[in-house]
Amino acid sequence: TVLHPLCVKYPPPTKYRRCFLTELIKKHESTAAEPLDELYELLAGILNEEECTHCYKNYLLPTGDSVTLSESVAIVSGGTTGLVTWDAALHLAEWALENNTIFTSRTVLELGSGIGFTGIAICKSCNPKTYIFSDYHPSVLKQLTENIHLNGFVPEPGTTHCTPLKSQGLERESRNDQKPKVVVAELDWGCVPEKQLLDLQPDIVVAADVVYDPEIISALIGMLQKLSAVRAGRNPPEVFIASTIRNPDTYHLFQAQLDKAGIRWQIIPTHTTRIFPCDMQPNVSLLQLFL
Repeated sequence: TVLHPLCVKYPPPTKYRRCFLTELIKKHESTAAEPLDELYELLAGILNEEECTHCYKNYLLPTGDSVTLSESVAIVSGGTTGLVTWDAALHLAEWALENNTIFTSRTVLELGSGIGFTGIAICKSCNPKTYIFSDYHPSVLKQLTENIHLNGFVPEPGTTHCTPLKSQGLERESRNDQKPKVVVAELDWGCVPEKQLLDLQPDIVVAADVVYDPEIISALIGMLQKLSAVRAGRNPPEVFIASTIRNPDTYHLFQAQLDKAGIRWQIIPTHTTRIFPCDMQPNVSLLQLFL
């Protein structure tokens, strides 16, 4: 947590490292072991650090690879909640890694990618042919693009309205045939042009924590219907949506609106393997939709 090479290069939040070291020192002092000067020196250095508005979080994948994200310390910043990683994104990524053959050699569109955790984990572990990250808020798209670069991927040029960013982290690796094609798309569910949908043509659509506001549910369902309509005789995409059920009324409204639109759905059983540390949320649900 403190001296791992990833954490030295991309430090976790100052407050977190301070709390972690304080607790570690307490546990160490409760034993009869010799004091470790290194721990006290580290804590002294962190106590003098100023809190930053951004931090890094590092997630280790079962493959031995890792996902490194730059994200906001605050849950809400810049007028959006999209600059942090939410539990449903971790849940969806764990399910994807356990069912990686669903994504292998296929085109995946993620709606509301946020800062990119789920998509980067899938790109590194599930071998998709193409992965399309999408969001709408300019600050989120900027942070998303930075995190994609940070993890060694280079988005296709001209795929987002954001200004291209220099990679600030992991050395950029050269593109090879084993890496998926990565696209970043600015996508407004309410008024997406048909040409943009024709260009996307996903085999699979995924989303995490996009069912949190009753006002966007109709736009989300409309977006899914449009994606199905432009498939030109091909099978509609498979759709998987993970949600943390904070307000049961909003979640049930989503299900009712799906029924009204004639979209069948089923609850996917909980995956068995916990990979990523997070607040234990017993109320994370994964739906598969049939367009």
